[in-house]
Amino acid sequence: MIVAIASGKGGTGKTTIAAALARTWDAPRIAVDMDVEAPNLHLLLSPTIEGEEEATLDVPVVVEPENCDGCGACSDICAFKAILVLRGKPAIFTELCHGCDGCLQVCLRGVLGRGKRDLGTVSWGRANAADRASSDLRMVSGRMRICENTCPPLIRHVRTRLDAMLRERQADVIIDAPPGTNCPALTALRDIDVLLLVTEPTPFGLHDLDLAVRAFQSDRVPAAVVINRAGLGDDELIRAYCRRGGLPVVAEIPYRRDLAERCARGEPLEAMGADLRERIAALAGSVRALAHRSVAA
Repeated sequence: MIVAIASGKGGTGKTTIAAALARTWDAPRIAVDMDVEAPNLHLLLSPTIEGEEEATLDVPVVVEPENCDGCGACSDICAFKAILVLRGKPAIFTELCHGCDGCLQVCLRGVLGRGKRDLGTVSWGRANAADRASSDLRMVSGRMRICENTCPPLIRHVRTRLDAMLRERQADVIIDAPPGTNCPALTALRDIDVLLLVTEPTPFGLHDLDLAVRAFQSDRVPAAVVINRAGLGDDELIRAYCRRGGLPVVAEIPYRRDLAERCARGEPLEAMGADLRERIAALAGSVRALAHRSVAA
């Protein structure tokens, strides 16, 4: 089972919910931080890093400039203007390249070859925990290189490492997705089984929840909503929206200053009282029910 925790905006508590689910999940699982621009799931899971690798993207480089006849086919096919023909020769701006290989396919004179651009790193390991159940918690995450501007290729590298870990040992997967409804989030949410959308009960929260629902919801993947900071604003605003859209609200995490302060110190959400432990346990049960319903359908 692959569960993704997403949100229409940053700062809703998405990572806090993902970490709580990962820590309390009662089966082998892998927590995945796909928010590669600002990964912080490790702050809540404290993993021991067992491996790390550089992630790169294939980009074009000029290998036979004397063969170029200035036809401009490479420039014409590039949607991101990463390659231009200047004075009859190709000029490549590798930072703009998305690695589609189109220019290499249309260049019939062997002018271009493949080079590499550094995207960042992918690391993996095992979360530190004192209890026996949490010994089955592994983690993988990506960290984008400073000044890199394209997230999806690195997210795909994270997914490749995840697939390798799953081949070694099967487990459930809990993904902390990038915030928002852009390309990184859409890349992270491919091939998932359950989608959890975390929101907060404010007009901004509702606006961005609606964007996320329209961007991510599909008939194939069951979705549900977690209301974080319940009591901060108008909870019924979110509930009414979910009723209209047939979205179950599977958890509500109360807004309290002491909880916010303890979360800021990195304390586990589920360790902040019996009520919160029960809410997280019920949330895990709801996620499993959604996954089973999807399989049965």
